[in-house]
Amino acid sequence: MRPLPFGLLVALVTLVLDQATKLGLLFVADLPVREPVVLAPFAQLIVVWNRGVSYGMFQQDSALGRWLLVGVSLAASVALSVWMARAGSRWLAGSLGMIVGGAIGNAIDRAAYGAVFDFVHLHAGAWSWYVFNVADAGIVFGVVGLLYDGLVLERRRAAATGGPT
Repeated sequence: MRPLPFGLLVALVTLVLDQATKLGLLFVADLPVREPVVLAPFAQLIVVWNRGVSYGMFQQDSALGRWLLVGVSLAASVALSVWMARAGSRWLAGSLGMIVGGAIGNAIDRAAYGAVFDFVHLHAGAWSWYVFNVADAGIVFGVVGLLYDGLVLERRRAAATGGPT
């Protein structure tokens, strides 16, 4: 499969998994009523409505702030999709696809609910990781993939073609 179709498929799978888990937990499992749901001694499902961006920074309580964040997410998705269309490898396109799918998934939440629905809480003793969702995980894994592509795979490609490393 060529890079662009692969990246678009990854974006679609990320988006569908994100929205399916959110809709299932909100409206089928009724997580807001049943929380917390303990999955393991270090993991639980809870309901957090994030009106900001990563780690809850830049909280937006106004309609303008909400729609600005939706616009920024969609603009970033378009820009990353253009990059994906130019990607020379499935790895790069797939990494970008995870970010695009996650950004669109969170933008849908903002548009529909005014905030992003986060639900996975990892913790150990007094240590607590931020609460996240499938879209957030897709974005993080996508960024890790971009770093791997830029720091490792690009050097390998350059070495194979005799270019600068």
